[in-house]
Amino acid sequence: MAKKHSGGHKGGSGKSSKAMKYLIKADLKVNGNVQRKDIIGAIMGQTEGLLGDDLELRKLQRTARIGHVDVEVKSSGGKVNGEILIPSSMDNVETAIIASSLETIDRIGPCAAKIVVTEIQDVRSTKVNAVIDRAKDLLLEMVNSGDAATKTVIEEVRSVLTVGTAKSYHGLTCGPNIETSDSLIIVEGRNDVRNMLNFGIKNAISCDGAGTIKQELIDLAKSKGNVILAIDGDRGGEMLFRQLNEIMKIDFVAQAPVGQEWELLPQKTATKCLSQKVETAKFAAKLPEDAPSEGSEAWLEEGAEEAPAEVHEYFDHIADLKANNAVFVNVDGTISDAVGPSKLAAAAEEADGAVAIVFNGAVSDRILDIASEAAIETVVGTKEGKGFATRDGVKAWLTEKHA
Repeated sequence: MAKKHSGGHKGGSGKSSKAMKYLIKADLKVNGNVQRKDIIGAIMGQTEGLLGDDLELRKLQRTARIGHVDVEVKSSGGKVNGEILIPSSMDNVETAIIASSLETIDRIGPCAAKIVVTEIQDVRSTKVNAVIDRAKDLLLEMVNSGDAATKTVIEEVRSVLTVGTAKSYHGLTCGPNIETSDSLIIVEGRNDVRNMLNFGIKNAISCDGAGTIKQELIDLAKSKGNVILAIDGDRGGEMLFRQLNEIMKIDFVAQAPVGQEWELLPQKTATKCLSQKVETAKFAAKLPEDAPSEGSEAWLEEGAEEAPAEVHEYFDHIADLKANNAVFVNVDGTISDAVGPSKLAAAAEEADGAVAIVFNGAVSDRILDIASEAAIETVVGTKEGKGFATRDGVKAWLTEKHA
């Protein structure tokens, strides 16, 4: 089975803030050889206008009512078989309509095709069943080990006092001292903040993981004399660092031991990690470079490809931009106002009709994700940036290779 392709942002942390309720599953049969991008294009293109503006797939993705279209395919004997997966946060009626619209697709490119919806899975029901099963296992472990009765009276009282001091700052869980303290500790999730509170650390704030970072958090960090990013000891923590380091002030990085998370660290380990914090530049320098994916190698082989005429026109806009600023090119050829890197994701979400992002700087994996989520097919920049890797549906053109 070939690798799964995502029609939007990788991994689930994207800009979507809506919990997915259903998962549409459909079987695909194509009488001919087609690529994943052809299948995605057929799904987006052939359903466009079929159900009206309210149920247009690209707009539903931009508002996070429909998630990323995933396709798994395998080819044999000149034919392609596969499965299409589409998550939905809409109600069951709207989800069923979207699912049924897939079955109207009878051609992909020049090839005859047939799509049959096999199931609309209730994601919440599946999660509830998993929670119940896991809770039963955990309860049995507690009873068998006797750990359920080990908490002391002091620990019980302390947990009430510390957890109760958690506050909210523009929707982000935080300690009570984040505004008054000159030092700020940024962590990934709300449970990390609560674990810090258990140790008496009251100037931590959650960024709610990777995805769209709130401008209020960026502004808060800018106002502090000392900002520490506390990340988990895994690749996810390093990915969070790469993202935040591009858009906000970070002075030091404190990483949990390999394979461990801040929400589960004991006080002694957490205190040691904070005391051994590393300057941001030094931490970035020792990070391993991402290994190139199959897709990025293929793109590099195409590095000498001649850019079309409209892309050369886009290159001209770069000279008019400040470093790390961007503009959107609309379908009618007009150009938007310039936006800074911290506002790029929000601007892309609102940029209906945009066909290209022109960015005066290195094109990172994050910028390609923003374009993919907003269904913007062209990105123009100066060179490859952090984590650069191609994805279907977005084409990157770089001045150092194509100008």
